[in-house]
Amino acid sequence: MKTNAGGKQLSRFAAGLLVLALSAAAAVSINELANARDHQDLNALDQIIKQEQKNATTAEAQYRLALAYSYAAEVAMELHDKRKSEELAEAGLDFARKASAANLTNAEYHRLIGQLCGQVIPANPVMGALRYGQCARDEIEKAIQLNPKLALAYVSRGVGNYYLPVQMGGGPELAIKDFDKAIALNPKLSDAYLWKGVALRKMNKDAQAREALQRALELDPNRAWARQQLEKTPAP
Repeated sequence: MKTNAGGKQLSRFAAGLLVLALSAAAAVSINELANARDHQDLNALDQIIKQEQKNATTAEAQYRLALAYSYAAEVAMELHDKRKSEELAEAGLDFARKASAANLTNAEYHRLIGQLCGQVIPANPVMGALRYGQCARDEIEKAIQLNPKLALAYVSRGVGNYYLPVQMGGGPELAIKDFDKAIALNPKLSDAYLWKGVALRKMNKDAQAREALQRALELDPNRAWARQQLEKTPAP
């Protein structure tokens, strides 16, 4: 009888390990998400979102799902579908907030909430800014307070400043300061160079813009949007 009980315990233990292994295998990696984003593969991101929704029971899984929504919203915006971008960003916010509620001191979770709030705004700038602008600012500032060395937080803040008119305290010049801060913290962060290039082009500094965009592509050769931005930037 003891042997039988021990065997049952071992069987349950083995079954538990199998469930954990299958869950780990089912979880999408951050690299997979970034690869779909880089190739502007909205269909792949939609499939990842459906897959991740089945397992979004932990803070880490909820964060991955929210990140998938954010990347999908980013791609939808790149493909000029503002309404879909808005819908995706709003859908991701609930999961990002759940992840953050489980770990209030995680700076990246706060950064992602702020980024998603910012991604809702472009589809309806006036109402979006009224409803989500404060969230975008507060959450990204919270991320920076929690981790002043989180380079992506400065990129997120810079993107917000890029879209905010100069008259309202934003503009490309202020945004570039954030992108430069991100680069100082992480010289291999391609997003920082990409957005710096976009901001420099807006200031009619095309030669510097192309240099930044070329660096972004060196760091992430698969990033379709970076290549598109380089192609539309006039050569000196």
